[in-house]
Amino acid sequence: MRNLRIVVVNTIIDHADETDTDLQEQAERSKALRIGLLEAGYNIVASLPADLYLPERIAQLQPDMIIIDAESDARDVLEHIVIATRDERRPIVMFTEDDNTSSMEAAMEAGVTAYIVAGLQAERIKPVLDVALARFRREQKLLTELSDTKHKLAERKVIERAKGLLMSRHKLSEDEAYQKLRSMAMNKNLKLSEIAQRLLDVEDLLG
Repeated sequence: MRNLRIVVVNTIIDHADETDTDLQEQAERSKALRIGLLEAGYNIVASLPADLYLPERIAQLQPDMIIIDAESDARDVLEHIVIATRDERRPIVMFTEDDNTSSMEAAMEAGVTAYIVAGLQAERIKPVLDVALARFRREQKLLTELSDTKHKLAERKVIERAKGLLMSRHKLSEDEAYQKLRSMAMNKNLKLSEIAQRLLDVEDLLG
């Protein structure tokens, strides 16, 4: 998917002191990342600092993917990213020099899809993003399926409770109670679980 709209979150100082070797290396790594993205045909919609305004900017830009370009411990960045993607998840790829296991675990816990340590070359960018995107889609599919399953189980419990209420109130068999629920749902043009929930809500109100 070449037309991904990408926001790069940059924790690295752009105008580094030429005498500071570490800062120069970070600047080169950041440059390699941007070159790799552009050469692969991706659309960099913004390069943002990791500050308090990050969640608001991401909400405005609505990127398809977020890339974090972090020099080392990026806990502050991760906090902003968590807030920014809390309501709308999107793939997050983090390029860093930090190979600390606890940092990686914290990043993955925060929602980072791929945590890439060192060895950043421009030609590696596209394969890394392809894998991250595929993994994110698979995770989202599993989460959706899990959510659907939980929702169906919750609906089934509501229907069972409503059936039990009708059986005890009107001395009906289980099948009769189910048919009565179905008839009520059809008359009201509601789902079975919705009419069941209404029955239970009325029961709660009446005590």
